[in-house]
Amino acid sequence: MKYSSVFVFNEHARFVLNCLLLYDKMLECVRTIAMKQVLFLILLSCSTLLSFTQENDSIVVVQSRAGRLAGLIDIQDLVNEGYNYWNEEFEGHWAGVELGVNGFANADYSLYPEVQNDFLENDVFRSNILNLNILQYSKGLQQTRNTVGLITGIGLSLQSYRLNSSTTITRDENRKVIPKTLFFDSNQKSKLSSVYIEVPLLVEFQIPIKHHANRMYISAGVTGAKRLESHTKIKYRKDGKREKLKSPGDYSINDYKVSATVRMGYRWVNLFATYDLAPLFENRRGPELYPVSAGIKLISF
Repeated sequence: MKYSSVFVFNEHARFVLNCLLLYDKMLECVRTIAMKQVLFLILLSCSTLLSFTQENDSIVVVQSRAGRLAGLIDIQDLVNEGYNYWNEEFEGHWAGVELGVNGFANADYSLYPEVQNDFLENDVFRSNILNLNILQYSKGLQQTRNTVGLITGIGLSLQSYRLNSSTTITRDENRKVIPKTLFFDSNQKSKLSSVYIEVPLLVEFQIPIKHHANRMYISAGVTGAKRLESHTKIKYRKDGKREKLKSPGDYSINDYKVSATVRMGYRWVNLFATYDLAPLFENRRGPELYPVSAGIKLISF
């Protein structure tokens, strides 16, 4: 019985040992299979990434000529000649805000009796023009320089003429402009005003002085304008309160006009002068008056 018990114990021990060995082999197989799967997935991912990179992230190397920086700046030119500012685009001097005075030239009152002569004579220094030159387009005319060019754009012109304090204008049945006298108080003010939309066509010449950015310029050309609105206005006091009598109307003023203009300046000083090439009023509907204006630019755009 003693030997039988020992034999049974040995058999059980051998069985347990074999199970442990089998478990160890199975565990090793599982580890081997798992490692192979991981390696396969890593290789598959790398292959996919490499293929995508080759198709979409190709790098093209551009060879620059010797002596050029990033293919844009010729270092040798900079050393020999410096920066060539002549290659910059031409930029004109029209856009901005201008303020000046108005007057009339070559007045002819031959259509009126002598007592009505000069009824539109104005106070020049109280007759104002305000130009709002909003948009500008410049085009250079030179291939190797940027000192001559054409300028156009669009703007508004507000013009007013201070008349004799008690004089305004109206029209008769034939649309002829005639004077009208109105008196409210001794300090009243009378004026005739118009608003135009303008388009210029100018040729500008620029002269660099000391530094290429500081240029004296002179431009000349014409402006075409369309009248948008006209009115007369009388300001006065009544019972200590300020009053005004505003009368809109076309007053036989030409709807369109063409003006000759000259402009010049240097840095902060910019001047302009304008002369209308057609009379203010329609033919034989008013005195023959040619508006003229001059002033200074307050702000440049």
